[in-house]
Amino acid sequence: MASDAAPRGRFGGAILAALLGGRLRFPGGHRPPAGHVVGDAFAGVGVAASDDPAVDEFIVAQLRWAGLNHVRVDFTASDENGPAARLLDRLIAAGVRVTLHPMQARDEAKQMPGADAASRWQAFLTRTLDRYGADVEMVELGSTVNRQRWCGHSLAGFLAMWAIGWQEVRARGLTLAGPGVTDFEPPWNVGLLSLLAERGQLPDLHSDNLFSERCTEPERFDHKILGRRLVGLHKFNLIKKARLLARLGADAGVPRLISPAAFWTLPRIERMLPDSEQKQADYLARYMVLCAASGALERAWWGPLICHREGLVDNGERPYPALERITRYASVEGDLGDLRVRPALHALRAFAGLVPGARYEGRLNSSEGLEVHAFRTTERLLHVVWTINGRAAALDDLYAPEDVAAAGFRDRDGEPEPPGDAPRMLLGESPRYLSWPAGREVAVKAGAALLPDLVIARHAPGLKYFLFREGNWQGVIAAASAQEADVLLQSIHPERLAAPSREASLRHARNAIWAIPDPRRGDARLVIKQPVTMHLHKRLFDRFKPSKALRSWNGTNELLRRGVAAAAPVACFEWRGDRTLMRNFYVCEHVPAEWTAREMVAAFAGGAPLFAGVPETDAYRQLAAYLLRMHGGGILFRDLSGGNILIGNPEPGQLSFALIDTGRIRVFPVPLALGQRFDDLVRICNKLHPAGREQFLRIYLAAIRSRPRFWHRLPFLLYDFKVWAKRRFGRKAIKKLFGRR
Repeated sequence: MASDAAPRGRFGGAILAALLGGRLRFPGGHRPPAGHVVGDAFAGVGVAASDDPAVDEFIVAQLRWAGLNHVRVDFTASDENGPAARLLDRLIAAGVRVTLHPMQARDEAKQMPGADAASRWQAFLTRTLDRYGADVEMVELGSTVNRQRWCGHSLAGFLAMWAIGWQEVRARGLTLAGPGVTDFEPPWNVGLLSLLAERGQLPDLHSDNLFSERCTEPERFDHKILGRRLVGLHKFNLIKKARLLARLGADAGVPRLISPAAFWTLPRIERMLPDSEQKQADYLARYMVLCAASGALERAWWGPLICHREGLVDNGERPYPALERITRYASVEGDLGDLRVRPALHALRAFAGLVPGARYEGRLNSSEGLEVHAFRTTERLLHVVWTINGRAAALDDLYAPEDVAAAGFRDRDGEPEPPGDAPRMLLGESPRYLSWPAGREVAVKAGAALLPDLVIARHAPGLKYFLFREGNWQGVIAAASAQEADVLLQSIHPERLAAPSREASLRHARNAIWAIPDPRRGDARLVIKQPVTMHLHKRLFDRFKPSKALRSWNGTNELLRRGVAAAAPVACFEWRGDRTLMRNFYVCEHVPAEWTAREMVAAFAGGAPLFAGVPETDAYRQLAAYLLRMHGGGILFRDLSGGNILIGNPEPGQLSFALIDTGRIRVFPVPLALGQRFDDLVRICNKLHPAGREQFLRIYLAAIRSRPRFWHRLPFLLYDFKVWAKRRFGRKAIKKLFGRR
């Protein structure tokens, strides 16, 4: 520790000077500058070898297919005579441009700056650079240096490793990158670059693994800095982070910045969203475009090409290595037959083929939640457009009709979109590429923004979303194509919809609910909901909310986005400026369910050992799993009564669940707290018998690593009393007293 004291003091002093000098402030840094050219080497990926030599050929083939000619290879002393050396030889022979990342194993790094470890490091570097130095594009030193538990280096150990590496690289006239900070922790960049400058050992390129995963969505302000409520104070989004790191590097004498590795892990995405591979691809495309827009980065590369948890290619589920792959991407487990290309590699291919080499012309809108970025080459004008998760925008609100008509459309993966669908489809969280001839000038309308309050489930299988505007009617239709949307409109056009009589309705109280044949499938039905009664106080308070139809549409789509089954939404329509608040319709598919949860809990309360052939404990376990998915996705249903949970029996021993009446849902960006979960569970538990309630709660709480406590029973008892009082003294009891039904 004594050897660390002097560099630690200077390290801390550099950080303090940067703070006092305001070097970590960057007002306006969140807005990307225009005018820079995105480098040809901007897109790349990390690769590692398998024991199977056939995987080498697979890697080279995928790189060529994706248009990627730049890779990063981690290399330790244990790799010199193994598969990694074989892969390096194959990449060099194929003309792939390699960033060689020689590094010490963690146990070796822990022994630095000891003389024996330093001697072994120098000998390894000498052998490696003599063997590969003339054939690689650059050498990077340092690996997650701000995570000692991963890399193994103390500050003094890192400086000793760097000094040896710097001398060996410089002796051969090679290009050097480093120091390999990971994530956005600018004090580390300031401190390390200051120490390296002091020693005259600066790299040629400043490297930082600029993750955005902790923000979930690449364009969001970082809530890990000061919390979610205060993100507007600092406005540290991905662009501002990159620009600040580039400025700090330039201040130290290293104006070139690269991000050699970043990724989104599927398990982290799956905490909230089920479509993890699709979301990984969305985030990759959005991340790459924003990094290119920043003007601060020469390169922004993905981390591992092949691995189960975060790779662009899946190699099958396997135990995660003891050392994080961002520190060392050591190897690929499995053989050629285990590999499967994910959507994210298609997304990277599309970006690599469209954006590098282009001149960035700026972000063309100023509203939050919508991103429109323009790039121009000698061949085309390119706009990349997307929204934050779950939201939507209309092309007609962004562009003049003649510009929409003249545009070419490609999806996130670079595939041409059907010309009949593309101009009418809503924009969503999955980026789309719009292109025009290079000489055309295309402006985005002033005030271009998200469609207010509208939520869509972008990755619902086989569905696209189409805006409906006709006279004062507006809405949205979910269909497989524009042609199918037109078929639906023949039956559900709002001018053709009218609530039937009470006798002809499935339900007729505050809302009229009725069914009509589904014009797409003769054996299916559509269910339509329209408000028909609105109390005076509701008219007052609901005037400031979205229409009932839109609330039902949004609630259902929020469930579907999180993998929670619900009656599939088909359309919603509302009359703009409607003062009655009743000129709106919600249309969904009819769910052919056999029962509701009300019947299930009543059966068990009555002593039945089975429901639909499923034992009581198994039924509670399956219902709990369904509700845990909803609550874990940040959904507070707020009306979780038994009648709103439909139950099917798709196969022996299995129950299926689907929610209806979704208009009261509230959505949170994180899993619900226990108290919020109880706010929902009190309703479904109200009709459960005491033993069943206790059993169900034990199953539910065990899944979140908790168990019933005596104070947990309080919200359930209070709700039981509320229901009892309402029945005895409330509106229903008064009606019963006077014989009204």
